[in-house]
Amino acid sequence: MAGQHDDTDSTYAERAARRAQLAPGHAAGVTEAMIHDVVHAFYGRIRADAVLGPIFTGAIADWDMHLAKMCDFWSSVLLMTGRYAGRPMPAHVKLNDAEGGGLDDTHFARWLGLFRATVAELCPPPAAALLEDRAQRIAQSLLMGVRFARGETPGWLGPAKSEPAA
Repeated sequence: MAGQHDDTDSTYAERAARRAQLAPGHAAGVTEAMIHDVVHAFYGRIRADAVLGPIFTGAIADWDMHLAKMCDFWSSVLLMTGRYAGRPMPAHVKLNDAEGGGLDDTHFARWLGLFRATVAELCPPPAAALLEDRAQRIAQSLLMGVRFARGETPGWLGPAKSEPAA
């Protein structure tokens, strides 16, 4: 069929180039260098934060490895590189604050505030808006997963109804 494209008739590099053109970050001017700068500056703020710093410091043994993983994550989200292959939900579910409680709305709001400040400082407006949007969605998803793991269900889901096994 003329005009149709099949992945078998292109190289990996050609497919990667097409993905890059379609990536949401491409139109907003996001680059790998920008992602690196945002990730490193943001986690510098996290580490210095009185509330979030101890949580992250207690959970992350190798900061260089974590920062590289976060660069891969954001590159995958924004530039569709496919470099990230982690599972963020289990890592966030097990986190506790200084009092031993799990993450809640206040932690994610603080995380988003630091993230917004970082991207506003380092990124042109279209890129900052895209990063903020994705961070907001990610925070909502993680918070929902953390709550669900604790047995909290959203009101729209209704009460959990289960019968003991017979």
